[in-house]
Amino acid sequence: MTFKARTVAAVVAATLIFVSSHALQAQEASHKLTAMDEFQLQLPTDPQISPDGKKIAYVRRFNDPMTDKRYSNLWIINTDGTDHRPLTIGNRGDTSPRWSPDGLRLAYLSDADGKQQIYIRWMDTGQTARITNLEQSPDAIAWSPDGKMLSFSALVLGKGPHLADLPAPPSGAKWADPPTAYDRLVYRFNGTGYLKPGYMQIFVVDSEGGAPRQVTNGNFPNGGNEFGPNHASWTPDGKYLIVSVNRHPESDHEYLDTEVYEFSVADGSVRPLTNRKGPDNSPAVSPNGKLIAYTGFDDRYQGHQTTKLYLMNRDGSGSHSLSDKLDRDIQDPQWAPDNSGVYFRYDDQGDSKIGFVSLDGTPKKIADHLASTTGAGGSGTFSLSRTGMIALTYGRPDNPGDIAISNMGAMKVLTALNQELLAQEKPGHVDEISFESSKDNRKIQGWIVHPPDFDPSKKYPLVLQIHGGPFSDYGDRFDLEMQVLAARGYVVLYTNPRGSTSYGEEFANLIHHAYPGDDFYDLNSGVDAVIAKGYIDTNNLFVTGGSGGGVLTCWTIEHTERFRAAASLYPVINWYSFALTSDIPFITKYWFPGLPWDNTDNYMRRSLTNLVSKVKTPTLVMTGEADYRTPISEAEQFYEALKLLNVDTVLVRVPEEPHGIGRRPSHHIAKMLYVAGWFEQHKSK
Repeated sequence: MTFKARTVAAVVAATLIFVSSHALQAQEASHKLTAMDEFQLQLPTDPQISPDGKKIAYVRRFNDPMTDKRYSNLWIINTDGTDHRPLTIGNRGDTSPRWSPDGLRLAYLSDADGKQQIYIRWMDTGQTARITNLEQSPDAIAWSPDGKMLSFSALVLGKGPHLADLPAPPSGAKWADPPTAYDRLVYRFNGTGYLKPGYMQIFVVDSEGGAPRQVTNGNFPNGGNEFGPNHASWTPDGKYLIVSVNRHPESDHEYLDTEVYEFSVADGSVRPLTNRKGPDNSPAVSPNGKLIAYTGFDDRYQGHQTTKLYLMNRDGSGSHSLSDKLDRDIQDPQWAPDNSGVYFRYDDQGDSKIGFVSLDGTPKKIADHLASTTGAGGSGTFSLSRTGMIALTYGRPDNPGDIAISNMGAMKVLTALNQELLAQEKPGHVDEISFESSKDNRKIQGWIVHPPDFDPSKKYPLVLQIHGGPFSDYGDRFDLEMQVLAARGYVVLYTNPRGSTSYGEEFANLIHHAYPGDDFYDLNSGVDAVIAKGYIDTNNLFVTGGSGGGVLTCWTIEHTERFRAAASLYPVINWYSFALTSDIPFITKYWFPGLPWDNTDNYMRRSLTNLVSKVKTPTLVMTGEADYRTPISEAEQFYEALKLLNVDTVLVRVPEEPHGIGRRPSHHIAKMLYVAGWFEQHKSK
């Protein structure tokens, strides 16, 4: 779901004031990670290697405690690890660095002048120029092969439904703002809010500045939708843009049914290159212009469907799957410089990797541990140079992420962004665990985060952390929330129960039309497996999770009373109301056998209201007030039900926060401290 109470806001503020005034002293004394390290960690993302393979420009993300906001600057480093320095500085959002084909300029996006625009930097002099001045922010920039133009996506405003001509107010009168009308199935979106009328379109602009020219037209999301912009792939002759778009008349209801289209740069004329039921995404034209790689699947309306890598001729003929030998989801296809095959990223058993598949369909692994994240469910990115060298983000359970290169199969990490912090405040050690589910003896994978000063002869409280999605995975990646719990003396278990991705389509679809359900047995068996190691205080077991993990947290305490307390974060409680209030209503085709009024028994049987009378566990419920993925009305239903049942419960509403509660660093800190505080209050003494 990968889904204001002023008094509460005041409590959050008071908590943070207390934390900010005492946290540094506590950290100094304990040498353990705390929630306030949210402001110390830095993450590298989007590494872009220069065409000659000698330099890497990347985005470096950081959080500012004075403004309570997240920012990013551009940095550069040579591929031999020397000359590591910033290209931009300041509290701003600099993103999407893209090298010109000759490697002499760098295009990027920045809000340095107040609103995101396209900038060009001349690498020899360091001079920069803003080349757009658009009302609607551009995104998804890409250079033309000759370096003379850039393509980008931007919203073109339209008109909403017209219902009436409203009278003008009398002279000098001040009337309220007029109503807003909507007529699209998805009319608001998590993180964005209520959507403006209109469609994203693709433009081109001269790389030396000037008026942008719109290439695509029509009432279609040619340049992308609320999930994100469409990235165009230029053909080598510079005459066409190859883009994935849903231009079907029924696009609102067949949300995933995209096709690959060819748009003429000269006149915007359009031609479809694919035609099947299902997504055709991420097209990439081969360097010689003869082939197009893209991702997708034949839509069978399953909960999870493996995304394959496809290949077709430049004219759309000869389409076939290139990745049948790899039952994993393929993302971000990038052509080898010599046209010999396609590089891509994929998750395998909880680890993000770079793979390569030759034109005959033979896959091989290129690199492990592709990550840059403060959450165990994250991933990383990579790019290719013309020399074949790869720039990537590399992360481990004790390292959120660094910039690395992979050259002829040899990996070298170039940066150490968080080394000083993590040397002073050592994270807890993470071990992998494998166990059998009590449901059917299936092998389940998980990881155990130990307190930094772990002593196996002692007894520790245990937190079961459950991932969301539900079709996603945890892995051997750094997770700040779990590390903060471990630093406070908890052992933390996180697992990939049935339904998780990176284990193949059959494993993921064990929860098809049956979620939540048997995944409980996998989770509960994981708790048993850790207890069997002998260092867990069985009187102090706790459970938490967000989104789909919030769902399973509630499901778990409806099926067992072994946990002393639970924290369910931004859950779905009532699938019927979720289908009618979430920003992803089309999931009724995938997660359920049909619409709620036609399948009421199925929806209600799987809803957390169905078995809520069995709950005895003290439960905290927390959701952001701007969450449109799992709207706060869901959490409120569970809270009210528990109150009616006289179960110990607290509702926390986080102002202005969308799904995940992480837009403001202080809110993420409050999330961590509230969960830890709730567990602390309910520990057996």
